[in-house]
Amino acid sequence: MESVLSKIERLKNEKDAVILAHYYVNDDIQAIADYVGDSYYLSKVAVEVPQKVIAFCGVTFMGESAKILNPGKTVIMPEAGADCPMAHMASIEKIKDVREKQYDLAVVCYINSTAEIKKYVDVCVTSSNALKIIKALPQKNIYFVPDENLGRYVASMIPEKNFIFNDGFCHVHDEIMIDEVEEAKAAHPKAKVLVHPECTMGVIASADYVGSTSGIIDYATDSDAEEFIIGTEIGILYQLKKKNPTKKFYTVNSAQVCPNMKKITLEKVAFALDRMINQVEIDEETRIKAVLSLEKMLELSK
Repeated sequence: MESVLSKIERLKNEKDAVILAHYYVNDDIQAIADYVGDSYYLSKVAVEVPQKVIAFCGVTFMGESAKILNPGKTVIMPEAGADCPMAHMASIEKIKDVREKQYDLAVVCYINSTAEIKKYVDVCVTSSNALKIIKALPQKNIYFVPDENLGRYVASMIPEKNFIFNDGFCHVHDEIMIDEVEEAKAAHPKAKVLVHPECTMGVIASADYVGSTSGIIDYATDSDAEEFIIGTEIGILYQLKKKNPTKKFYTVNSAQVCPNMKKITLEKVAFALDRMINQVEIDEETRIKAVLSLEKMLELSK
């Protein structure tokens, strides 16, 4: 009987498919993926790969972004129910309201957002390029959606701009508490604290390094330190341990899990490729408007 791994490899060849996976999915999914990375890296890869089919092992907004940038390719999601709650925490009505009230305004949208929201913004950003892109914008006023924590972190480094924040958050990062970080530091006094900028400002202030998932992996790999406390989703531990087998990694708490990312399994990848189900569909009007913000991101982050 054909194993699920053999089936995935066969189907990839038959369907001319490539598998992209985010750092937060399960270890076995990262192991079989052709490309593993953060949102920015995967959005670039989606444009560059020659395959006609993209199997995106991540949450809905990631598949939507891949389809927006690649209308001629088929994008499938192994798990249709893998969504990001924060992606739905921005409001079109609020964006319109802020535009009416503010002059010299840029609406900056974290890539963790729906295709519908991307229609109404000026540029998308990821946690790895937000600082660079916002600094490059000519506008003084910035309305940052949907994640308030990331917005406040970026704002703290660009005091010359005026930020308006949105009431949105990632529950995984928002629920990492400063007292838990202090407890972890007491338990592992030699460990460096590495956190994602979706964490609260208190947690960020306690960290030795703040950065995207890829930034955290690079920092740990390049560091002379041997122990690290990790303040982001636990899926990142797979790559951290793979690149640094002699180093030790600890989480801040036991709840650093994105349940949506964990819904994706090898069996679902094989089934989706076999049946070509859960295809991402974006109507052309939405795509044409939404692609502008993503293309501007890729351009400004070069």
